[in-house]
Amino acid sequence: MPTLDALLASPYEIVGVVTQPDRPRGRGHKTSASPVKAAALAAGRRVLQPASMKDDRFLTELSGLRPDLGVVAAYGQILTDAVLAVPRLGMINVHASILPRYRGAAPVHRAVIGGETETGVTIMRVVKALDAGPMLSVRRRPIGVHETSEDVERDLAGIGARLLLETLPGLLDGSVREVPQHHADATYAPRLTKEDGLIDWAWPAERIHNLIRGLHPWPHAASFLGLQRLILHRSRPAPDPVSEQPGAIVEALGDRLLVATGLGGLDILEVQPEGKRPMSIREFLAGHPVAPLVRFRASP
Repeated sequence: MPTLDALLASPYEIVGVVTQPDRPRGRGHKTSASPVKAAALAAGRRVLQPASMKDDRFLTELSGLRPDLGVVAAYGQILTDAVLAVPRLGMINVHASILPRYRGAAPVHRAVIGGETETGVTIMRVVKALDAGPMLSVRRRPIGVHETSEDVERDLAGIGARLLLETLPGLLDGSVREVPQHHADATYAPRLTKEDGLIDWAWPAERIHNLIRGLHPWPHAASFLGLQRLILHRSRPAPDPVSEQPGAIVEALGDRLLVATGLGGLDILEVQPEGKRPMSIREFLAGHPVAPLVRFRASP
């Protein structure tokens, strides 16, 4: 959305907006327009919503707009050669990583899960290979040790929108330099699944902490305490050394739920029992006393 908002507020003429088809949303699963579609229609722009990039009608409508340049931001579909050939100056992408690292669908989440201390935005030319086109501009941003993917992604959206507008004049007048990527250094950021949230308590505390914050706000890291599945929202590696078996609860009192890991301990700060709201550890322990010798496990 920040990219579309920035373009709509810019002096450039936006001849059309391509977005995903309307889908069921919310608890009632009612079909409704996405925020992108709503913003485009409110601005009086033509909206195209193809179910497939290969749809002949879509290609005809897109060609009829006669765009000079296409801008892609978190679209979620692979663009075909026919689509890439429509704009006179090609297509560029606002990608949320410092390429060539973290090509793919979930670059922010995978960077946080991987414990990266820095990420950024790359404006790149779109080619048929996934996120492999030459780079036009890059802006870096540090990742805080307790930031979630949601925190980082929200900030990068604004950074990307601003960087795009700074890059466009040089692209349009031909002065921008296109820098090829070093493909040998490329890493892949695959789409997230619920299976990514399974915690192995034999991992070091820092790795589990990174998983918890990297999978927020979806699909979340989770573990079983007895028969109860808990979503883990917030954590921090504990400064104190622990010697218990991985998954063992070292302390469960007041505001503290300390769990042993393969290396060090992890303080769990906020949890959500399945089917209930997120709660602080004090709230959770008040209603869910932890029995002695109970351990966190990957399955009940």
